[in-house]
Formats: sequence, structure tokens, C-alpha cells
Amino acid sequence: MRTSFLSDDTICAVATPSGMGAIATVRVSGPQAHAIVCHLFHRQGKPFPEERIEGYRAYFGQLVQSSTTLDEAVVTFFKAPHSFTGEDAAEISVHGSVYIQQRLLELLIEQGARLAQPGEFTRRAFVNRKFDLAQAEAVADLIASQNEAAHRLAMNQLKGGFSKELQIMRSKLLEITSLMELELDFSEEDVEFADRSRLKALLTETLKHVDSLTDSFRLGNAIRNGIPVAIVGETNTGKSTLLNALLGEDRAIVSDIAGTTRDTIEEVMNLDGILFRFIDTAGIRETSEAIEKIGIERTFRKINEADIVLGLIDATQAPSLIQSAIQAITDHVDSNHQTLLILLNKTDIVQLSGGVGLSISAKTGKGLDQLHAMLVEIGRKLMDTQNAVLVTNMRHYEALKHAHDSLSAVQKGLDEGIPTDLVAQDLREALYYLGSITGEITTDEVLGSIFSRFCIGK
Repeated sequence: MRTSFLSDDTICAVATPSGMGAIATVRVSGPQAHAIVCHLFHRQGKPFPEERIEGYRAYFGQLVQSSTTLDEAVVTFFKAPHSFTGEDAAEISVHGSVYIQQRLLELLIEQGARLAQPGEFTRRAFVNRKFDLAQAEAVADLIASQNEAAHRLAMNQLKGGFSKELQIMRSKLLEITSLMELELDFSEEDVEFADRSRLKALLTETLKHVDSLTDSFRLGNAIRNGIPVAIVGETNTGKSTLLNALLGEDRAIVSDIAGTTRDTIEEVMNLDGILFRFIDTAGIRETSEAIEKIGIERTFRKINEADIVLGLIDATQAPSLIQSAIQAITDHVDSNHQTLLILLNKTDIVQLSGGVGLSISAKTGKGLDQLHAMLVEIGRKLMDTQNAVLVTNMRHYEALKHAHDSLSAVQKGLDEGIPTDLVAQDLREALYYLGSITGEITTDEVLGSIFSRFCIGK
């Protein structure tokens, strides 16, 4: 049974990772949180009196039910509105036995609590205006952060950096929209409250800002999910061998048969604190085989999506073929937005004298330390965002794209003298999409989808 979005039940859940550990923490939040916990929590052989609770103070005691002690525990109480959820809350730290965790949940439920839904603690914090929707999503990003840059971006968004920029844009547009709506009320008197020249200037400024945020998604997504590194080249150049060597495990099938890799294989790896997403692609060659052709088409798409392209060349070929292979890869790389590293592979077989690219042997490991260092250097330059506001969330990216389309329609409408009511409608749409990011305008269905991705205890 689905619980109401505005439920005022008291909820509970294990907040620490599932399984056995040294300790586990169970969260309880809601109007009866203190009463329920105090019924089970004993100090000096007696239930702890609810009236003696001091917020933000930890108490040591025992969890007791029917004269049977379940465990010793440390309980921290929080009083509304000064808690994560904005409600009365408590966190119970116990030993990490799976049995203790499950039995404690059972006892809390017997006293009137219910098991929390995924993300319900964070959802309640959003409902109680502890933060907006973009900040709530940053909580999940913070938990999932796997490197310093991802952590920094999530913290910046959690502090409201992204939200503040959206609020400034939205407040300016809202002022103009209000004036245009007022014009509609006086349409018969042919008066103009909204300065069209000011509106055009504001639109130009806002569109530039929206486009800047939209363009930042590529880097933001790379920081969050790993910098995409596409390994590309002709068949049998050693792409799968290189992927396995980089990862230190046999992830891709290695074979002397041309065209073994039919689809892309992706693996994430942390190098010196920077997350990279390596993509082994199908070999580039002319083929009539249907499945292999699909794989090659995907190779070209992955090249476009990558921030770094490792162009793998078979160094045992004739110099003219090497140059031709390099050119075939270079033609598909955008030097303005991508970094291309040419790797001359199989140098354990043939010795090269100079030339373009880094000499390596994916089979023996020759040159891989140098390749690691080059990747880390490029990664650090890409990750040098400091306090920049970057879009990392696909939902935000799509909303910004829709806002751009609406604002462009407003701009076109003003240039072509379209009636005020139609221009105002496009402005309202832009406001809607910007407001949907922070949750100023949203629906229960959207909220349910967002918070369902969170873990149970968050």
C-alpha cells in the first residue's frame, strides 16, 4: 500500500549499510518518535522519561522489551524543527548484529512506527522546507560521490549554490511576467506595463545563463559518473587487451579473430582520486556483417560522448597505414572539447624510432605508467572546477533545455510582435521548468520518482 506523500506517520529505518558491522544506526522520525523510543530505552533500570529529553544530546542506556534487554545503545534525540527532517527525531546506535537491527525495527513498529519508504527521511526534510528539491537530490549525490570533485560539486549544490542561481533568474522573469499579465487585464486600454527593451535584454542575459548551465552538464556528468575515455581503433589493435591492462583484470574478451568486440564495454576506475569511465569499443573497419556494423556505429557515438579518446594504433603496420589509421581517428575527434591521445601499441614486437604518439605494449605493460600519468594530468585539468556551479543531474539538464526552448520562443515572439498573451504563456512555461528543478512547482508523481531512488534509511 502506497503511503500518502504528506504522511504524518512516525517512520523508522536502518540508516547504515545493510549487513553486519561494528555498529548500526536506526533512525526514527515523526510526531511519536520520542515517545516510541523512550518506551524502549531504559536508563538505570527504568524507561527514559520523555520530558527529560534534551535535544542534540547523546544518552547511553539499554533497549528493553518485557524485561528482556536487546542491546546496549546510544540514543541521540532531535527536537523539531531543528532536525534533518524538521520533525521530532531520534537516532539509535546499537551493535551491528543483523538480528539486533531487525529486532529493533520490529519493536519500533510494534510501538506504532512504520518502516520508511526509500528516501522518505529526505522527502520529509523537503516538505518541511529544510532545503529545496535540488538540494535534496544533492544528498543522494553526496552519498554516492566517489572522488573529491564529485564530493565538492554535491556539497556546493547541497549548500544551495545551484538553487540560488535559479532563484535569481526566476525572480527576474517572474517580475516581467507579472507585468505582462497585468497588461492583459487592461488590454482594452492599450497600456504597456512591461518594458519590451528591458525584457529583451533580460531574455538575452537569462538565455546565456541557461545555456551556460546546460553546457556544463557534460563536465558535471563526467565528474559524477567518471570521465568518459573511449578506446578506439581498427580491429585487432589490442583495445580489449589495453582495457584489461588498465583495469588489472580480464574484463573484455581477447582474441586474434578480427571483430571480436561487437558492442561497447564500460568499466569505472579510480586513478589518483579521479574517476574514469573506460569504454572499449568495436574495431573500426569496413564490414558487411550486420551486428558488427551496429557495434561500429556505436563506436562513433561513444567517440562523440568521450572527453578523452585513446586512439590505439597497431605499430607493426607499415608507416603509411599507421598515418592513415591516425587520420581516421582524428577526423572523428572534436579538438575543441576532447583530448586525443595516440597510442602506438605492440611495441614489444616492433621497435619504433620517433613518430607521433606514446609507444606502449598493452600485452607487457610497457608505457602504461606513463599513460596513467597522462590521464591523471588531463583529468585534474578537467576537474579543476573549484566553486563552479555545474549541472550533474539529467532531470535538471532536461528542464533547462525546455526552459531554453520557451525563452527562445519568447524572444522570437517579441521580435515578430506576437500578442502579449502568447508571449506570456511562453514565459510561464520557462518559469515552470526552472521552478521544477528546485521543487517550487512539481507533482507528487515526480517527487515519488525522485525519492524512490534513495536508500531506505535516507
